[in-house]
Amino acid sequence: MNIDIREAQAPDTALIHAFIVELAIYEKAAHEVVASAADIESSLFAPDSPARALICTVNGQPAGFAVYFLSYSTWLGRKGMYLEDLYISPQHRRGGAGKHLLRHLAKLAVDSGCGRLEWSVLDWNEPAIVFYQSLGAKPQSEWVRYRLAGPTLNDFARQEVK
Repeated sequence: MNIDIREAQAPDTALIHAFIVELAIYEKAAHEVVASAADIESSLFAPDSPARALICTVNGQPAGFAVYFLSYSTWLGRKGMYLEDLYISPQHRRGGAGKHLLRHLAKLAVDSGCGRLEWSVLDWNEPAIVFYQSLGAKPQSEWVRYRLAGPTLNDFARQEVK
């Protein structure tokens, strides 16, 4: 089996969008994907985009993708890497593609001087949790993730501070 990882380019936009939709379906959240392929292209491949993407192929066939961006840790005084999405299509799972993709990201993080590589996983996604723990990743159960989005974000941003 030949597994290759490469940096995504604008011509990969439709493929990335298809993987995003596959991932959302797997996560039972297809209705939450509002981004079109054009949105992905204009945001991910813009010259000032903070995000980057990788494409994983198995025997020359597209198998998955990852999207990541650099963050910053005040406690470490160093940048970090946040993995927004990592997805391997079901037919390519259990062959090492996910591990290759995550190891490639880890190397990018180390080579960039990052002090950490972080991501989130849904609490019900047992296969992903087992996979991540098999690599030595540890859950950060003391942290609770919060989000403002959509109308709530817009409303809050427009409120006057009292």
